[in-house]
Amino acid sequence: MNALRRAIVLSIALAVPAVAFAQAPCALTRAQVRAQLVELEHAGYHLWDGDAEDYPDRIQAAEARLAAQKAKQKAEGHVAVSSQPGSCAAG
Repeated sequence: MNALRRAIVLSIALAVPAVAFAQAPCALTRAQVRAQLVELEHAGYHLWDGDAEDYPDRIQAAEARLAAQKAKQKAEGHVAVSSQPGSCAAG
């Protein structure tokens, strides 16, 4: 089952850069997209949890937690390693 989850996450990670390139003024690399997915997973978002109906709420909540963590790290003087989800800035 773990292999299935990894395959799903990997397939999404490979598909996201094409969508990001079409919608964003700058293209994200696959490595950046994978890093963003890992950050979201560490913030509590898991692709396989819940139904598609609560998808926007779950990912937005994880992005908010991630933004709060990064703001706290910045306030404490820590350097952020990667970019915010959805941003074009490389970390």
